[in-house]
Amino acid sequence: MDFLSLEQSVWRRLQEETRPIALYGMGDGADKILAQFERLGIRASAVFASDEFARGNLFHGFCVRKLSDTVAELGEDIVIVIAFASQRAEVLQLMYALEDKYDVVAPDVPVVEGPLFDEDFVRAHQDEMQRAYDLLADDLSREVFLDTVRFKLSGKMEYLRHSESDKDEVFHNLLRPTAEEHFSDLGAYNGDTIRELLHYTDGKFASVTALEPDRRSFRKLNEWASANITGNVTLVQAGAWNEDTVKCFTDQAGRQSRVAGQGKETQMRALDSVLSGRPCTYLKMDVEGAEREAIAGAEKTIRQYAPKLNIAAYHRSEDFFQLPLLIHALQPSYRLYLRHHPYVPAWDTNLYAI
Repeated sequence: MDFLSLEQSVWRRLQEETRPIALYGMGDGADKILAQFERLGIRASAVFASDEFARGNLFHGFCVRKLSDTVAELGEDIVIVIAFASQRAEVLQLMYALEDKYDVVAPDVPVVEGPLFDEDFVRAHQDEMQRAYDLLADDLSREVFLDTVRFKLSGKMEYLRHSESDKDEVFHNLLRPTAEEHFSDLGAYNGDTIRELLHYTDGKFASVTALEPDRRSFRKLNEWASANITGNVTLVQAGAWNEDTVKCFTDQAGRQSRVAGQGKETQMRALDSVLSGRPCTYLKMDVEGAEREAIAGAEKTIRQYAPKLNIAAYHRSEDFFQLPLLIHALQPSYRLYLRHHPYVPAWDTNLYAI
């Protein structure tokens, strides 16, 4: 398949744009997009925020205004670049409503530093992409794959909406958890994905093993677990890795908390070491770009028990096609599925293996 034929690169389009370009949003996402603008010679004309956050403060030298003030200055014939991420339904509706009136794009920049998904990237990875596409087990997975390519190239949100599905579809049709699950949660945050599982099992489980490296998130996880679940529960303040070691961690909580060149020294654990041969029937990984290392650290568990897998496939530009190939190499018997749950940009795009 000629993946390059699916869409035009949003970055090239913005390079050629003659209309004013206004960024919607501040923070890490806007920092990354403006860095790419500088690298590619793209000029932004304004930065605006939702009305409740537009206080006239400066961001990269721009006075942050409301959309109405931005339009009053630049006119309505502008290109709006969404520069933040959200899964909140009310925020997504605001983003989609902008599309009805303006030319809107949401350029894809990787969560973890790495190459952009542009034409050169697709050319370099065409063969891998085709092999991953051919491994997918159902039509929806293949449509999600193609829409992910289309979105990452074009920044058009319509592709994310076209093939998105909710978590009910995954849990009812694919994962089908039972009261006998031995759940290993890598990147457990504050217990949100443990709560998610228990929602579908009426609060029942055989065992829970949860790893979370961030000290503040781990404290919340421990407090919630102590107050809400009993039984065979193991909580480990550590990051998931391919071996037991110590790494520098940014220690900033949430999506900014990850392995880095400098930061707080943090214990890292291989799941195989933590479990020491104990069973795992359902394994979830959302480890901020360290999925490859986490998979390597769970290799024995995956080979021995073939647990149902729920793996974040969006932190790096190549995750949605390289992670399926990696899992297939470890356990060829898996049926592989790709799903995108409501989010802009293409976050919460997950690999499921059954």
